[in-house]
Amino acid sequence: MADDFAQCALCPYDWSERFCRGGKGKAPLNCPSLRLRGLADAAMERTLEPDNREFACQASVQEAQGYAGKEAGYAAVRPLKPRIVEIVEFARRMGYARLGLAFCIGLRREAAVVHEIFVTNGFSVASVACKVGGRPKSELGLGREQQVDPGAGEETMCNPVLQAMVLNESGAEFNVLLGLCVGHDSLFFKHASAMGTVLAVKDRLLGHNPLAAIYQHESYYRYLKKPLE
Repeated sequence: MADDFAQCALCPYDWSERFCRGGKGKAPLNCPSLRLRGLADAAMERTLEPDNREFACQASVQEAQGYAGKEAGYAAVRPLKPRIVEIVEFARRMGYARLGLAFCIGLRREAAVVHEIFVTNGFSVASVACKVGGRPKSELGLGREQQVDPGAGEETMCNPVLQAMVLNESGAEFNVLLGLCVGHDSLFFKHASAMGTVLAVKDRLLGHNPLAAIYQHESYYRYLKKPLE
């Protein structure tokens, strides 16, 4: 384990005894909570800035209210709400009136349901599909052999930058991503003006449940134990 940068995913200590849980306890040499105290202080200062404090507070409140049974102690808590409900509740907490929905055209049916749920709960919704603009992949310098269907005519590119710009133009106060591809989601967040969250990510093989491969790391997906070719 390296000593010079954070590797929290490889921390050798149980959650119950880790320093980061309560400001005391055990920690490896590269623990960022201990090694980067100055950075932690700077992060706290930034979190407490007016633009961030309310958002951070409401996110923590939403986290706590995602469980029931808390009065009986930590061991008795149980999950209470699906993510779509938490998104609605969080948007209400923040006082947002208009939500942005950026979705993959392959999840257009799901997007219609999500759009309806948001409207039913009193929000104005601007929604935009990934193929917005209708621009061909050739404009990216890609050949037909790099298309999903090489035998087809020019294939329309996913356009997350335009998705972000459309939602910016629409006055979306909070964006929700639904099924954008790896990398496309990154471009969307880079160019969106408003804060955002993810309802679901793209996983073509696993029905948009990428953790299935992680859960089966010891069985069907054991090939992930070796470098990918």
